[in-house]
Amino acid sequence: MYQSIEQLVTDAIQKNVPISELMVCQEMEKSHRTREDIWEQMRKNYLVMKDAVEKGLTGDGVFSPTGLTGGEAVKLQNYRKKGKTLSGNDLLLAVENAIATNEVNASLGIICATPTAGSSGTLPGVMFGIKDKLSLSEDQMVQMLFCASGFGMVIANQAMISGAAGGCQAEVGSASGMAAAAAVEIAGGTPEQASEAMAMAISNLLGLVCDPVAGLVEIPCVKRNAIGAANALLSADMALAGLTNKIPADDVIDAMRRVGKSLPPSLRETGLGGLAATREGVKLKMQIFGTEVEIKRNHEDS
Repeated sequence: MYQSIEQLVTDAIQKNVPISELMVCQEMEKSHRTREDIWEQMRKNYLVMKDAVEKGLTGDGVFSPTGLTGGEAVKLQNYRKKGKTLSGNDLLLAVENAIATNEVNASLGIICATPTAGSSGTLPGVMFGIKDKLSLSEDQMVQMLFCASGFGMVIANQAMISGAAGGCQAEVGSASGMAAAAAVEIAGGTPEQASEAMAMAISNLLGLVCDPVAGLVEIPCVKRNAIGAANALLSADMALAGLTNKIPADDVIDAMRRVGKSLPPSLRETGLGGLAATREGVKLKMQIFGTEVEIKRNHEDS
């Protein structure tokens, strides 16, 4: 199993294969299953993503039981189709797909955690954002998932991928890095460029806190996936243009690990700090759970 991005990139170069192929071969070796079986399993993950994006963008969209989130992916889609956006059609397409996926998650629908449920919109946001632009086949979309999994595997083993362990940098940051690398590979970039894209994407979100309002994966989680998708595309473009991060990908992952461990508990998915601790954040929590929860928290804080 690959322990670093450097190992992943070096092996891909030496074998003259994309990183996605290394992941398929590794899974075949570890699980003793056929290529067809492994590919089909990943294809099912892809179909779950596809269904979530479509569900979140159908009709008026989907809404969470709490009423905190929902319907905004459709609003963004309608705005984008007017053709007068500030950030451009392609970028907003990725963003609306990301929001749609996370709204499905918040509405208790089925999503594919990549790498977590809270960051489940970033990778499909990018994938379905560039699908038509690059005329990607279903197999190429599945290939992107294998590539993303390679980078995600190293991040998970060398740092963390949960907000509780390392803040939202570990969730949306990791997802953004995975998506950036996968986008580079499928666009014809080199393994080194995929590595640079991942490093830039995570660097851009380094230190991002996890502060869910009312402790729910809704605010600001949904829109942070939008930022994660946009950040991934920008990082991929920079890498494809030949820009480098200067700080190697493995050093960036280590930095994320150290930053995550230094974050106070209030900024690691407890819902006690950041946006969750604002007046409006507390008000929303009380509306959902009642005053007893807030009274208990105030007692503990004192």
